Amino acid sequence: MENRKHNALRDFYILWSTQSLSQLGSSITSFALTLWLYEKTGSSLDTAALAICSYAPYVVMSIFAGALTDRFDKKKTMLVCDTMAALCTLIVFMLYRTDTLAVWHLYAINVFSGLMNTVQQPASEVTMTLVVPKESYQKLSALQSLSRSLISVANPLIAAALYSFAGLDIVIALDLLTFAAAFIALAFFVRIPRTDAKPKESIRKLVGEGLAFLKRTPMVFTLILFMSGVNLIASAFDAVLPGYIIPNPRGGTGVLGIVTSFAGIAMVAGSMLVSVMPKPKDRVRVVYLTMLLSLGIENFILAFSRSPVLWCIGQIIGWLPVPVMSANLDVILRGTIPVELQGRVYACRNTFQFFTIPIGLFLGGIMVDRVCEPFMELHGSIPLLAALFGSGKGSGASVMMFILGVAGSAHCIITGRRLKKYRYSEN
Repeated sequence: MENRKHNALRDFYILWSTQSLSQLGSSITSFALTLWLYEKTGSSLDTAALAICSYAPYVVMSIFAGALTDRFDKKKTMLVCDTMAALCTLIVFMLYRTDTLAVWHLYAINVFSGLMNTVQQPASEVTMTLVVPKESYQKLSALQSLSRSLISVANPLIAAALYSFAGLDIVIALDLLTFAAAFIALAFFVRIPRTDAKPKESIRKLVGEGLAFLKRTPMVFTLILFMSGVNLIASAFDAVLPGYIIPNPRGGTGVLGIVTSFAGIAMVAGSMLVSVMPKPKDRVRVVYLTMLLSLGIENFILAFSRSPVLWCIGQIIGWLPVPVMSANLDVILRGTIPVELQGRVYACRNTFQFFTIPIGLFLGGIMVDRVCEPFMELHGSIPLLAALFGSGKGSGASVMMFILGVAGSAHCIITGRRLKKYRYSEN
């Protein structure tokens, strides 16, 4: 038994480390393309559209992808999807090297990559459950949070540095190298246990089973809807941030990379905190209280500050609680959803929890470009507005940060009241 557990954790460590390396490469490319696109257009909305093209097919098709995941071999699914995503990156590389890369190319390629991620993500989630013993779920969640945090720290700094000094082609080449390492490790060095017989039912019936599970498990469904609201606010923040920092007299692309990396530093600290924390008495309460702290403070700090130091402090306060929330939510889901249903339930979760991300990116971008910046151009000379939000390009983004702070606080307080009646604890 002990030897079997050791082998399972070995497979997990190989899979976790190499997939994390590949995700770092992909994140570096994504950040560098965001810089390239903002330089080309100068528009928050056009830049946000890059992420929208990735997320839109993901949330639309996820509900069906989970049913496919439960029917197909997990390793083969991950290998095929990763390979197709790498081919998309290679196409970007070739277009850039021939000086024919256009904005619409990136949008189209991101749509296809989003479709691949739609199938790959639930397969990856189920795989992690299969290779890790149940008593190690919190450790799994902490390590996954740690890797996401380290990626958040490293990718903006590496991307900004490589893009500025070596160009986009070097960034993409690094991405392809990390993909190769992850592909070889998964194909030849990781053993994924087989599940029970694959379901024979139609895709429609399998999707219905995922939805039925959520219907009869209101605690899980309410948490998912709560997180969809959190994602709406957070994605709008992501769309606003470049338009807030890059045009600021004390900002720029380099400062954007530094400020973004502090979110990752905070997540590293939060991940370490999770790894040593005792099991909480009520994981549901931890989820909504951490998000109230995150959304209720960071946006206000950025809205009213003009200092990169304060921007970094805001990122730390906003992102430190995220791994704590993520680990507790992950334990709730893995401990509540039977493994044979996880593919289709996680896919339904992805649709409900993440459909607000492209909406938030769109709203954040259009609010800055079409509402808040024009408003500050007309009324920015009013002393109170100038004192609160500054003046010139970027002051409208400050107004939007304030709006997001109010909306995020209200969401957590209102939905938190509904979550108080639920409780999850292993004790």
